[in-house]
Amino acid sequence: MNITHRTLTELIAARTAGEAATKLVADSLAAITAWEPAIHAFREVLTEEAHVQADTCDRDQPTGRLHGIPIAIKDNILTREGHTTAASRMLENFRAPYDSTVITKLKQAGAIIIGKTNLDEFAMGASTEYSAFGPTKNPWDTTRVPGGSSGGSAAAVASGEVAAALGTDTGGSIRHPAAFCGIVGVRPTYGRVSRFGAIAYGSSLDQIGPLARTVRDAALLLEVIAGHDPHDATTSKKPVGKYVAACGSSDISSTALAKDEATVMAHERNIVGLTVGVPEEYFAEGVDENVRRTVTDAVRQLSRIGCKIKNISLPLTPAGIPVYYLLAKAEGASNLARYDALRFAPQAAEAASLLEQYTESRGRGFGAEVKRTILMGTYALAAGYVDAWYKHASRVRTLMRREFETAFANVDIIAGPTAPEVAFPFGGRADPLAMYLADILTTPASVAGLPAISLPCGFADGLPVGLQLTGKAFAEETLFALAHAYEQSQQWWKKVPELPNDAR
Repeated sequence: MNITHRTLTELIAARTAGEAATKLVADSLAAITAWEPAIHAFREVLTEEAHVQADTCDRDQPTGRLHGIPIAIKDNILTREGHTTAASRMLENFRAPYDSTVITKLKQAGAIIIGKTNLDEFAMGASTEYSAFGPTKNPWDTTRVPGGSSGGSAAAVASGEVAAALGTDTGGSIRHPAAFCGIVGVRPTYGRVSRFGAIAYGSSLDQIGPLARTVRDAALLLEVIAGHDPHDATTSKKPVGKYVAACGSSDISSTALAKDEATVMAHERNIVGLTVGVPEEYFAEGVDENVRRTVTDAVRQLSRIGCKIKNISLPLTPAGIPVYYLLAKAEGASNLARYDALRFAPQAAEAASLLEQYTESRGRGFGAEVKRTILMGTYALAAGYVDAWYKHASRVRTLMRREFETAFANVDIIAGPTAPEVAFPFGGRADPLAMYLADILTTPASVAGLPAISLPCGFADGLPVGLQLTGKAFAEETLFALAHAYEQSQQWWKKVPELPNDAR
């Protein structure tokens, strides 16, 4: 079948021109039908609900910027429609009694929730191999992972099943799959988007953010979901930025961009003269040579469109992995304690005691990585160890924040690879430590609470490579301006995966 791969911006224009919401939903469902046997991006497709919402949109006056546009939602974000399982047997039959704040905002903007996407169980993973309902596959090569934990959302966007989706990012779970699937993924500043209604992993790290084909689309989606929420005390009261406006007034549609056009666009977006810091640690040993070469070319392109490039050092970068995983596992273990075998879990039919009920239900309800989180996190918080592990990690986290503050006194943006390699084969990171190391370039921004965006910057070995741009806290406008200018100067976003032969 012919999958159009229209962007969110193009779908909005189509709606403005009179195209029916029922047509957009039908197109999306047709793409899902074609791709799902090959990639399993969705855990649940809300076919009937989407049709009802589309009919309502076509009858009613537009209610917002996304009126009648299908959007996919990671299945750890509460929606009243369908189930919210966090890809765990523990929540296999759970139906949320209320919408999360981001879903309320999407509905107020007129969006149609077309389905819930797959993820690593409780968002604990970097490959979407750890879902209790089976792995999601990368649309570019179905023998490889899509990244994680928001792999379902990334695969759904990359394949053209939807134009945009929501994911969550704790240590890289939006940016990592965005890089592996060749799309745009944004982790907002911690506190920019409400976490109310997102199933918690690491509460001091979790953020909801957009995945989309283009920077402008991601900017639009973030504008819709961002803002203070009285239900989440960690949200900021700072005004939401004009993220779409930061992308400029127009896109360049040609596949090649002349140097003078690039300069005009750069001036329009106020990026000429921006200083981009390139940390030596982001290109250190362990980064695949082809990835290093591709991202180095992308940095050169940033120079061509008007940025100043400055080599910098962030010596605490290697500490990102141990600090992140100590904090995340400790917070994760605490958050998982609420699944007590009485309210959510599969029941142990013949349990002789309450303790046996806990043991049997949690043993059957949780997968291996979640159990590993409970063990590691409980150890890190145990009496006699909390000072040596959890509190020490918290102190190093403060040092990492200060290191970024020092760097941002001299640069406006920090650039580097999103991931040290391209998408790896299934089973290629069977060792948990090797899987954790996949997040080495994304965890620093998470630990520091900073905004970061991953966008396509080329291919290595036939697979997408992501460029990660990290900004100052609440400086998403600058991130979007630079990311969009780069995107339009290269047009990598126009590359899309082909439907596998056996699915055509």
